[in-house]
Amino acid sequence: MDLDTILAPYEEKCPRLSELNHEQRTRIASIVGEVEETVGIDHLVDCIADGTSIGGDGTIRCYVGFEPSGKAHIGWKVLALQLRRMLDADVNVLIFLADWHAWINDKFNGKMEDIQVTARYMEDTFRALLGHPEEGDGPGQLRFFWASTLMNSGDYWARVLRCSKGATLAMVRKTFTIMGRDEASSDHDLSKFYYPAMQASDIFELNIDIAIGGMDQRKAHMFMRDVASKWGWKKATCLHTPIISSLKSSGARMESFDHKMSKSDPSGAILIHDTEKVLRKKMQKHAYLNPEDESSPVYELAEHVVLPEWGEINVTPNPKFGEPSTWKDLDSFKKAVQNGEIHPLDAKLGVADGIYRGLHEVSKFFEENPERLDAVNELLK
Repeated sequence: MDLDTILAPYEEKCPRLSELNHEQRTRIASIVGEVEETVGIDHLVDCIADGTSIGGDGTIRCYVGFEPSGKAHIGWKVLALQLRRMLDADVNVLIFLADWHAWINDKFNGKMEDIQVTARYMEDTFRALLGHPEEGDGPGQLRFFWASTLMNSGDYWARVLRCSKGATLAMVRKTFTIMGRDEASSDHDLSKFYYPAMQASDIFELNIDIAIGGMDQRKAHMFMRDVASKWGWKKATCLHTPIISSLKSSGARMESFDHKMSKSDPSGAILIHDTEKVLRKKMQKHAYLNPEDESSPVYELAEHVVLPEWGEINVTPNPKFGEPSTWKDLDSFKKAVQNGEIHPLDAKLGVADGIYRGLHEVSKFFEENPERLDAVNELLK
């Protein structure tokens, strides 16, 4: 890890970085080094420089929120790799199970019992993805928190009202992409207009120092930071991870996130429960990879899943057609596909094998502990 390269983009806007010792700079680099965007790094730097946190005890806390809505796809793996880096950097990781948010967003037709069945499955899923870390409220520990617990507090609802004060309907509509909706989709449902204020309030009420989400959550985080400026509240640092495209997507990525992988299109999505055979078949039949096009979901999966976890992509063609090869960086892997050194099919299967290598322990866990996955499968019949 090249500390100077990772931290150089932040040096000018955050002069305190130069005050930190090597160990402190290494810690920050490990937290921000693999994300697509960091907003407000100054708060994180202050916490590490001064041994402080919004919670007041010096334990830096990060948060990622999920609507319980079904089985996990490979995008969860991207987030899990980032959360693993947070745990290794002695950050407390809070996974927020947003059951009421899912209810507002009409998941499972608004049946709370089914939403909560899925939330319990999510707990097991992240324990397995993260390698079953120690759980608790301390540095380097994992914890889960449910929206239905937080919402019992009157202080929380006072915070929601403060976050709503001064927010126009037009402003809130622009955040609807955080729910996977367009701006005109919810004029018939007032509850959806509370969603951004609730998401901001979650972060404030839980004393969060670092808010993590995919790039599709950026608008919610910027809303939160705007609210913090208005009320004089401390602003959490925001980390945004890449969005993985549907296997079928082609061409340049779009800012609207219409390209993103979704479990509603099973052939275009990799689920973390896919068997090795199913995963290889999806990659072979559905993954777009044109040697003349630098944009491909295969390259995204290599960059954001396989290389961060294993540091290499292993390609094993049929012996009739070539020798096995190992690739340590994305650029050389792409060039080998483009110049014909690697056949596109072999590239797809090499990435598929690297993905499955990282899901094997998850598969093993659910084979031994199938109850919560079985319950979700029953709901999805």
